[in-house]
Amino acid sequence: MQTHVVPVGFDYDRLIAPLVRDKLDVDRVILLEGAVGSAANVEYSRKLAGKLEHDFTNLLGAATERFRIGDVYDYDAAFEQAYDLVNAELDADREVWVNVSAMPRTVSFAFATAAHSIMVEREGDRERIHTYYTIPEKYLETELAEELRRGIELLAERVADDRVAGERAGDGERGGGRTDGERVDAWLADARDLLAEFDERGTTIGAKEVAGGHIVELPVASFSNVKPFEELILFKLGEDGPFDSVSELAKALARELSEEYTDSFRSKVIYNVDRLGPGGKGYIEQDEGGKSHRTELSRIGELWVRSHADGKVRTE
Repeated sequence: MQTHVVPVGFDYDRLIAPLVRDKLDVDRVILLEGAVGSAANVEYSRKLAGKLEHDFTNLLGAATERFRIGDVYDYDAAFEQAYDLVNAELDADREVWVNVSAMPRTVSFAFATAAHSIMVEREGDRERIHTYYTIPEKYLETELAEELRRGIELLAERVADDRVAGERAGDGERGGGRTDGERVDAWLADARDLLAEFDERGTTIGAKEVAGGHIVELPVASFSNVKPFEELILFKLGEDGPFDSVSELAKALARELSEEYTDSFRSKVIYNVDRLGPGGKGYIEQDEGGKSHRTELSRIGELWVRSHADGKVRTE
């Protein structure tokens, strides 16, 4: 059985046309929805999701579910949702296809990267996980802009003709009431301003602030198989870290495991922290300060802990 995970943005064809044209067997579809931009954008996307739900059911006979994304610009939360969702589908013995053609890049990249990470962790399921992208035949933004440009020219010519006709008929500038001059002039001004912005900036404007900055980092998360004691270290750092030194981390682990804190135990922690560090799996970062190393999770380590929190392993 195949499940297609489809983030819904402002596209329709790219989300369903390739499946229909290639005659793929689609048993189940999960439509990802989230608020993007203005109220008009949200409403437009919501209507597209409704149309997609209807057509996936009627054209492909797929069972369709709509899944809500809380914050489409929160990469870490989207990654965690993607990780749980893809794993759940695999556990249900379904093949998973993730469409990354639509929705904000944060969601698409989070789902693609999570799928790739699961491929690494679940090597036996690698052939059952797919990410794909559909190339559009054409983009409508430039065509809409050109139609608007032609409409402005046509309306401006009509207004000018009406005014000339009105002056000849003695009706003033409004041409015997055939055009509402003030409203038309205002619309023409707004339309010209919009086109000027489009010509200068393209299809988007500005850079939105998110979490105190204007850049959403998209880490490359290629998870490795983590051994039980390594898991203990990562979960401990996630719960109580950072620690001022590896020794402090080792003492905390010893207390949690009810073990005696010995040189041997400390050496074991140091060895595993090194394996999880920058020269190994990259899940831990260390900043040297004097004779100690401040030890904390890296961004990838934080994602690993968030994604695996429900399946903690507490034994060696």
